[in-house]
Amino acid sequence: QVQLVESGGGLAQPGGSLKLSCAASGRTPAAYAIGWFRQAPGKEREAIACINSPDSRTNYRDFVRDRFTISRDYVRNTFNLQIHNLKPEDTAVYYCAAVERLGLCSLRERYEFWGQGTQVIVSS
Repeated sequence: QVQLVESGGGLAQPGGSLKLSCAASGRTPAAYAIGWFRQAPGKEREAIACINSPDSRTNYRDFVRDRFTISRDYVRNTFNLQIHNLKPEDTAVYYCAAVERLGLCSLRERYEFWGQGTQVIVSS
Protein backbone atom coordinates (compact mmCIF):
# COMPACT_ATOMS: atom_id res chain seq x y z
CA GLN A 1 0.00 0.00 0.00
CA VAL A 2 1.27 3.44 -0.95
CA GLN A 3 0.24 6.53 0.95
CA LEU A 4 0.26 9.90 -0.76
CA VAL A 5 -0.15 13.28 0.87
CA GLU A 6 -0.42 16.48 -1.12
CA SER A 7 0.41 19.91 0.21
CA GLY A 8 1.04 23.43 -0.98
CA GLY A 9 -2.40 24.45 -2.13
CA GLY A 10 -4.19 27.60 -1.12
CA LEU A 11 -5.26 30.95 -2.41
CA ALA A 12 -3.04 32.53 -5.04
CA GLN A 13 -3.26 35.53 -7.30
CA PRO A 14 -3.43 35.40 -11.07
CA GLY A 15 0.02 35.61 -12.58
CA GLY A 16 1.66 34.15 -9.51
CA SER A 17 3.28 30.78 -8.93
CA LEU A 18 2.56 27.89 -6.65
CA LYS A 19 4.42 24.70 -5.78
CA LEU A 20 2.46 21.63 -4.86
CA SER A 21 4.17 18.71 -3.19
CA CYS A 22 3.32 15.04 -3.00
CA ALA A 23 4.91 12.93 -0.30
CA ALA A 24 4.92 9.21 -0.97
CA SER A 25 5.34 6.65 1.76
CA GLY A 26 4.53 3.06 2.56
CA ARG A 27 5.36 0.09 0.36
CA THR A 28 6.43 1.96 -2.77
CA PRO A 29 7.44 -0.28 -5.67
CA ALA A 30 11.00 -0.24 -6.92
CA ALA A 31 9.81 1.49 -10.09
CA TYR A 32 6.68 3.55 -10.20
CA ALA A 33 5.14 6.68 -11.59
CA ILE A 34 3.61 9.65 -9.87
CA GLY A 35 0.97 11.57 -11.74
CA TRP A 36 -0.58 14.93 -10.99
CA PHE A 37 -4.23 15.47 -11.80
CA ARG A 38 -6.77 18.15 -11.12
CA GLN A 39 -10.50 18.46 -10.95
CA ALA A 40 -12.20 21.80 -11.28
CA PRO A 41 -15.70 22.40 -9.96
CA GLY A 42 -18.25 20.80 -12.23
CA LYS A 43 -15.62 19.29 -14.51
CA GLU A 44 -14.05 15.91 -15.00
CA ARG A 45 -10.68 15.11 -13.54
CA GLU A 46 -7.85 15.78 -15.97
CA ALA A 47 -4.26 14.65 -16.09
CA ILE A 48 -1.47 17.20 -15.98
CA ALA A 49 1.93 15.53 -15.83
CA CYS A 50 3.72 12.48 -14.52
CA ILE A 51 7.21 11.52 -13.45
CA ASN A 52 8.99 8.22 -13.08
CA SER A 53 10.72 6.95 -9.99
CA PRO A 54 13.60 6.39 -9.72
CA ASP A 55 14.83 7.92 -13.00
CA SER A 56 12.63 11.07 -13.01
CA ARG A 57 11.61 10.90 -16.66
CA THR A 58 8.62 13.15 -17.23
CA ASN A 59 5.59 13.29 -19.44
CA TYR A 60 3.21 16.21 -19.84
CA ARG A 61 -0.15 16.95 -21.35
CA ASP A 62 0.52 19.27 -24.23
CA PHE A 63 -1.76 22.02 -23.03
CA VAL A 64 0.04 22.46 -19.67
CA ARG A 65 3.65 22.05 -20.70
CA ASP A 66 4.58 25.73 -20.73
CA ARG A 67 3.24 26.61 -17.28
CA PHE A 68 3.60 23.42 -15.29
CA THR A 69 6.79 21.74 -14.18
CA ILE A 70 6.91 18.37 -12.49
CA SER A 71 10.00 17.39 -10.57
CA ARG A 72 11.33 15.30 -7.73
CA ASP A 73 12.97 16.56 -4.58
CA TYR A 74 15.32 13.75 -3.55
CA VAL A 75 16.18 15.40 -0.25
CA ARG A 76 12.57 15.72 0.90
CA ASN A 77 11.44 12.68 -1.13
CA THR A 78 8.56 14.58 -2.63
CA PHE A 79 7.20 14.90 -6.14
CA ASN A 80 6.44 18.49 -6.93
CA LEU A 81 4.27 20.33 -9.38
CA GLN A 82 5.19 23.93 -9.99
CA ILE A 83 2.51 26.07 -11.59
CA HIS A 84 3.60 29.34 -13.17
CA ASN A 85 1.53 32.29 -14.38
CA LEU A 86 -1.53 31.11 -12.51
CA LYS A 87 -4.89 31.67 -14.12
CA PRO A 88 -8.36 31.57 -12.57
CA GLU A 89 -9.07 28.45 -14.62
CA ASP A 90 -6.34 26.68 -12.66
CA THR A 91 -8.70 26.68 -9.69
CA ALA A 92 -9.22 23.03 -8.83
CA VAL A 93 -8.43 20.28 -6.39
CA TYR A 94 -5.05 18.88 -7.32
CA TYR A 95 -4.30 15.22 -6.71
CA CYS A 96 -1.21 13.10 -6.96
CA ALA A 97 -1.47 9.42 -7.71
CA ALA A 98 0.89 6.47 -8.00
CA VAL A 99 1.10 3.35 -10.11
CA GLU A 100 3.76 0.68 -10.47
CA ARG A 101 5.50 1.38 -13.76
CA LEU A 102 8.72 0.33 -15.49
CA GLY A 103 8.55 2.32 -18.73
CA LEU A 104 7.96 6.01 -19.26
CA CYS A 105 5.01 7.14 -17.20
CA SER A 106 1.71 7.53 -18.96
CA LEU A 107 -1.15 9.88 -18.25
CA ARG A 108 -3.61 7.51 -19.87
CA GLU A 109 -3.23 4.54 -17.58
CA ARG A 110 -5.15 3.81 -14.42
CA TYR A 111 -3.36 5.02 -11.31
CA GLU A 112 -3.79 2.80 -8.29
CA PHE A 113 -3.11 4.95 -5.26
CA TRP A 114 -4.44 8.46 -4.72
CA GLY A 115 -3.92 11.24 -2.26
CA GLN A 116 -6.71 13.28 -0.70
CA GLY A 117 -6.01 16.32 -2.82
CA THR A 118 -5.06 19.92 -2.16
CA GLN A 119 -7.27 22.84 -3.10
CA VAL A 120 -5.90 25.60 -5.30
CA ILE A 121 -7.92 28.79 -5.72
CA VAL A 122 -6.68 31.43 -8.10
CA SER A 123 -8.41 34.73 -7.54
CA SER A 124 -7.60 38.38 -7.15
